[in-house]
Amino acid sequence: MAAHRKPKQRPLGGSKARTAATIALAGAATATAFDGTGYAEPQLSTAQVKAKVDSLYEEAEVATEKYNGAKEKAGKAAERLGILQDEAARKEDHLNSARDALGSIAASQYRNGGLDPALQLALSDDPDQYLEGAAFAERAGSRQAAAVDRVRQQLREIAQLRGAAHVELSSLTSRQAELKRHKKTVTGKLDAARQLLGRLSDEERARLGETGDSSDRATRSSARDLTSPAAPAGSVAAPNSRAAAAVSYAYGKLGSPYVWGATGPDAFDCSGLSQAAYRAAGIALPRTTYAQINAGRRVARSELLPGDLVFFYSGISHVGIYVGNGQMIHAPNPSAPVRLAPVDQMPFAGAARVA
Repeated sequence: MAAHRKPKQRPLGGSKARTAATIALAGAATATAFDGTGYAEPQLSTAQVKAKVDSLYEEAEVATEKYNGAKEKAGKAAERLGILQDEAARKEDHLNSARDALGSIAASQYRNGGLDPALQLALSDDPDQYLEGAAFAERAGSRQAAAVDRVRQQLREIAQLRGAAHVELSSLTSRQAELKRHKKTVTGKLDAARQLLGRLSDEERARLGETGDSSDRATRSSARDLTSPAAPAGSVAAPNSRAAAAVSYAYGKLGSPYVWGATGPDAFDCSGLSQAAYRAAGIALPRTTYAQINAGRRVARSELLPGDLVFFYSGISHVGIYVGNGQMIHAPNPSAPVRLAPVDQMPFAGAARVA
């Protein structure tokens, strides 16, 4: 019988040895990543940081506009709830007065009632006076029945008011929970953007335009009335005094900080700035970008005039105020103040003329 020999193990060499070493190193790297030691976060270039930060700001702005909408609806629900509660309180006061009157009538009947009318007539010392009194009592009974009907109607109305108030309270509670969710989303996105920007030097952030620009303040000091015949050559006049007033207000706010949810007078988010500008011009705009775009007549990009609202991104999550020459004034994000910027800086979604 042939002897069975164990095959010789040959040492690894060449490409096989390199492959084994690579696998071993990969395994070691994976192990250190899981146990939290020796893991280095990948270094991002300045351009990559900017791209990520811009994306986070856009997502935060979407959540901000949802927050603004929920806040507006919560305010209206609270106002309606207050009106319903006040009306119910007034009706309850009337009801209590009516009940007191019915209680007095019932007590009087208890004291004077119980005898058959014929017997009361027989025992009366003055039948004529009794008959007059009986007729009065009958009339009083009719009035009492009407009073009872009024009380019943008031009870039904109060029950309806309480039901409506309960619906409004549920709506308000739901809106408040929605506010908390959107606020958490916004703050999370902004914190992530802040951490990314913290990796950059002051010089890198300045190159990205993520700090305040002194030119904003210079532009603010040289703001012009765009309806004036003395406007510089090439500029386009605002279509009317209200649009010009909104543009003038926006120029006056250049350099103001961006604060999400703010509507002025010292800080703004994007839709807060447009709302405040037109409020100063005597026009009430809705609070959110996706409502503001429907607040006026839609205009094409080629037809833009100073004062028109310009909107960006597919979700209509950002708005600026067009001021002419391809420029707008807007509140960009927490890392940049209210400033002038080209309209083509962001994906254009539409425009509306509200004045």
